[in-house]
Amino acid sequence: MPSITRRRPSNPDGRAAVEARVLAATERLLQEGVRFTDLGVQRIAAEAGVARSTFYTHFRDKSELLMRLAGTMRESSFDRTGSWDPGGPGDPLAALTEVFSDVIRIYRTYAPVLAAISEVAAYDEVVRAYWAGGLEQFVARTVEKILVEQQAGRTPTSLDAETASRLIVYGGDRFLADHVSATSADPETDATAARELAATWWYGAYRRPS
Repeated sequence: MPSITRRRPSNPDGRAAVEARVLAATERLLQEGVRFTDLGVQRIAAEAGVARSTFYTHFRDKSELLMRLAGTMRESSFDRTGSWDPGGPGDPLAALTEVFSDVIRIYRTYAPVLAAISEVAAYDEVVRAYWAGGLEQFVARTVEKILVEQQAGRTPTSLDAETASRLIVYGGDRFLADHVSATSADPETDATAARELAATWWYGAYRRPS
């Protein structure tokens, strides 16, 4: 997968400001309902108030731009789920439900970006590998947590940590993306979605009956 990193600029503050404008402009256009594949670099640059040539000094192409947008969402949701401890004090299931409530809010905020990822990943191997790579990191983190719970005797050893983790992570990602999509975007159902997703993780993996 090609690198999306670049040489450090001589004016990092100015560069960051321009990149932030381009990212914000792209988010606005996606929020307005423009499909990412129909969104040209010229239109993005015009919306951001920069020259087309300036866009290409900051982003290799539209795929890099999309990955940068998705990276913000991914880091926010991963950080939130990473803070949950299945063996922690209090009611871990209630805490997990709260985590997923926050994650749903993040997914809602970035719903147009998620739609763009799904759209572009169908034909762009770089974007597809980027998103899958993030999910694989989440799988690895989940495996570690389940193994700790198994060693502590709280999760049955009969559960296959790798398979179960892949199931709940990939399944959860697809569920969340569908839940916040335009066809089923009803915020009134968010609490139910968070509760059911948390219960599926909890009783299907972490506290599966022996």
